[in-house]
Amino acid sequence: MKPKALLFGFFATALTWPAIAAAPPFETPAPVAFMKDLSSGAILYAKDPDRRIPPASMAKMMTTHIAFHLVKRGELKLDQMCTVQPETWKQWHGPQAGSTMFLSPGQQVSVRNLLHGIVTVSGNDASVVLAECIAGTEPAFAALMNAEAKRLGMTNSNFGNSNGWPDEGVTYTTARDLTTLARATIEETPKLYKEFYDQESFTWGETMSGEPITQPNRNPLLGKVAGADGLKTGHTEAAGYGFTGSAEQNGRRLIMVLAGLDSYGQRVDESTRFMNWGFRAWQSQPLLTKGEKIADARVQLGSEDKVGLVAPRDIAVTIPAGISRGNMSVKVVYDGPVKAPIKAGQHIANLVVATGDTEPQTMPLVAAEAVDEAGFFDRIMAGFDHFVG
Repeated sequence: MKPKALLFGFFATALTWPAIAAAPPFETPAPVAFMKDLSSGAILYAKDPDRRIPPASMAKMMTTHIAFHLVKRGELKLDQMCTVQPETWKQWHGPQAGSTMFLSPGQQVSVRNLLHGIVTVSGNDASVVLAECIAGTEPAFAALMNAEAKRLGMTNSNFGNSNGWPDEGVTYTTARDLTTLARATIEETPKLYKEFYDQESFTWGETMSGEPITQPNRNPLLGKVAGADGLKTGHTEAAGYGFTGSAEQNGRRLIMVLAGLDSYGQRVDESTRFMNWGFRAWQSQPLLTKGEKIADARVQLGSEDKVGLVAPRDIAVTIPAGISRGNMSVKVVYDGPVKAPIKAGQHIANLVVATGDTEPQTMPLVAAEAVDEAGFFDRIMAGFDHFVG
């Protein structure tokens, strides 16, 4: 059955909108860059977003995401203790093992502290210890990572380990998929996201002289961009310097990805400049309020022949900042007639807004009310009407 597209020209012209001009320009030396506005679904910038890249430590976002979901479901406790296996410590100890939480062999560490060690200080040792604690072995945990990637629709990603360590190309992802992962963590486990991702530093382990080791959060946006609260940096020789970041200002949340930069300093500068551009060069324009009806969808074999389509939340469109008035194209798209039964609040259509030379912005529309299946005689009459028609 072909999707139905209803174009509402009157809806666009009956209201006053800022003009839809060309997308604000932005240039970056990063070979891969991507930015999405979660408030509207608008893609603000895309530079080779589907190129397969080694994620380096940005892979730890998936390790954390899985742990968050297990905690949310009650299958993992934050105060649960995990053991640092001697062989794991040996592999992930010393300068050759990259970023570390400074764990010790045989040490008992809580899930909470391991998560801080992963998120805040990017500990490769913490990632593997947590993976083994959850799944028994790191390969078994990698299978969980790939299953979750499939659930999220990360169609261009694969994980071979829990920390993003180079593995001859087994582990790869894309900027678009990293954005999908970041969004899922922020929206599906918001309390845990806030608890762990915006910590300024973490203290664990001791120096040779017995002094506690405190490491700063590697997030280049913290303290530089208002509302910054996540997510994860990454660096290997093959991957270069990368970062998946998020910030929220005045109800707008942006997610950005940069990959393949040349240096630590360049990552700091470009990440800050990119996120500031997203907030300053674009603005959010209210479009629909929660529960507002915009159209009807046809219903097949239902107790009613149509159902109202309403906004499930306040919906806004993202447009370039500081432009004059004009029009935008707004249409409702659904695969219909929609087959009954239909639940109230069920996602059955999309609102698609065309805003000039940027990618269309797609927002969900839901059923305003429930529609039951038609009774026996109503089905007979519907079949007769279809045959006559």
